[in-house]
Amino acid sequence: MANRLGELLVRDSLVAPAALAAAQAEQERTGERLGAILVRRGDLSEDLLVEYLAKQYGAERIKLADFEIDADVIKLVTPDRARRLRAIPLKRHGGALIVVTDDPANVDVETELRFATSFNITVVVASDREIDETLKRYYDDSMSYAAALEGVSEEDLDIVVEDDGEVDITSAKKSAEEAPVVKLVNAILVNAIKLGASDIHIEPYEKAFRLRYRIDGVLHEQPAPPFKLRAPIVSRLKILAQANIAERRVPQGGRIKLKYEAKKEIDYRVSILPTLFGEKIVLRLLDKSNLQLDMRKLGFADKQLVAFSHAVHQPFGMVLVTGPTGSGKTTTLYSALSELNKVSENICTAEDPVEYNLFGINQVQMNDDVGLTFATALREFLRQDPDIVMVGEIRDFETAEMAVKAALTGHMVLSTLHTNDAASAITRLVDMGIEPFLVASAIDCVVGQRLARRLCQHCKERQIISADVLRANGIRSQFDMEAYQATGCSRCNHSGYKGRVGLYEVMVVSEEIRKLALARAPAPQIAEVAVRQGMRLMRDDGLEKVRHGMTSIQEVTRVTGSGSAAIE
Repeated sequence: MANRLGELLVRDSLVAPAALAAAQAEQERTGERLGAILVRRGDLSEDLLVEYLAKQYGAERIKLADFEIDADVIKLVTPDRARRLRAIPLKRHGGALIVVTDDPANVDVETELRFATSFNITVVVASDREIDETLKRYYDDSMSYAAALEGVSEEDLDIVVEDDGEVDITSAKKSAEEAPVVKLVNAILVNAIKLGASDIHIEPYEKAFRLRYRIDGVLHEQPAPPFKLRAPIVSRLKILAQANIAERRVPQGGRIKLKYEAKKEIDYRVSILPTLFGEKIVLRLLDKSNLQLDMRKLGFADKQLVAFSHAVHQPFGMVLVTGPTGSGKTTTLYSALSELNKVSENICTAEDPVEYNLFGINQVQMNDDVGLTFATALREFLRQDPDIVMVGEIRDFETAEMAVKAALTGHMVLSTLHTNDAASAITRLVDMGIEPFLVASAIDCVVGQRLARRLCQHCKERQIISADVLRANGIRSQFDMEAYQATGCSRCNHSGYKGRVGLYEVMVVSEEIRKLALARAPAPQIAEVAVRQGMRLMRDDGLEKVRHGMTSIQEVTRVTGSGSAAIE
């Protein structure tokens, strides 16, 4: 096929004779396919090559990204055969099996697969890169969770189950290293990556063992591991996290590093909690490749982004990001730090835990056991000639006092606070014991935020939301609203949502708001003034994203609560 392909490409003036000769020489040395070499060398574009192959051999050109292949179809061709032939079963159509390949001239694809599957074979064409990605996705060397689960039979296992007495460390380690346990734990970790989970919950109950993944902020139950394996699975995870497998009375923590797809490294932050029927384990997935450090892509509206960016670029003062756990506060702060990270700036952060390593920033992990708290770290930072300081969270009076003093003595301080909205940050600091005049002087900007699930772009459907439904969701409106709703497809795991989008409110602390802080005004009064001065509330920001088809009314209501908003 290679010689014939080269002749055709030269004949049709798609590749120069000299380029073909160089590619053929490289092919003789490496054994690589001619088309792949020409694309890599830049002599021919990948799309043009695929279109050309499809035309020459009378096959349809497809985009594999548009297909979700059913598990029953994938099983028709073994992994070894799919890799050797570079051919993947796509779907059944009557008595025919549609197979996609990057080499339509390979007659073995049709003849071998017709014999192996007893189907008539119809060949379609995709790019070399698409075939590689799909082979990796569906025929990964690491066993899928479903396959690992099917391969475990409780009757066949000789697993030592811990009782309520002392743990036999030798037995626990031995049971944790049994082949079914190792495969199952590996599959649980890898499957979470494939599904885009942010957390894994492994929970023991009296007569059940439950596995759940948090995907786009919502927990989804997975097929349960065998009840008999609860102790070995916990022991295996403890060993990987370098925790004490003999200790079951107190909480423990640790980290697991997993290399995935050669170049990708995932960190799992492990939390182990003793419960009534055993130890519950929660693993937080930290994937640096998914960390969004561009403030312009976080979901801020233009005016919000200008206000936030202006605040963090000030030479001193305090910028706070508020919201509940899991609302994306750390990502917002990291994006700000990434923009501020210059050779001319000395940046120090105090975090618990340090979730992502950022080059050029001095990050410190808190350790209460040795007295390294946020307040202690902040006190030491001020002796390190800092320009910018980030405090992971203001939890107590001492930390709040140090942060405010740092902001008032010529440093830019970034931090987070657990409040329901931006306006409440001011009253929370006063409630902690910070003098109102210090709060009023230090804070320049407060961002309140939530994360809403993003509608799947492949299956969302346009709808008209009646004024009655809007009012039922706390939105004051006399008119119907055009928006989109979640439906569900294979690409979003039939949830109707894929990914998340931020809902924000950015409160710039004006002179009028500073006066309210001095007067110890309540949060609603501060919010009212901020809105009058141009702040968009989170629910209003959510409604704007509903209008643009990013999320749904139901999601905005779910994450922002039952407050009210108005549509103009």
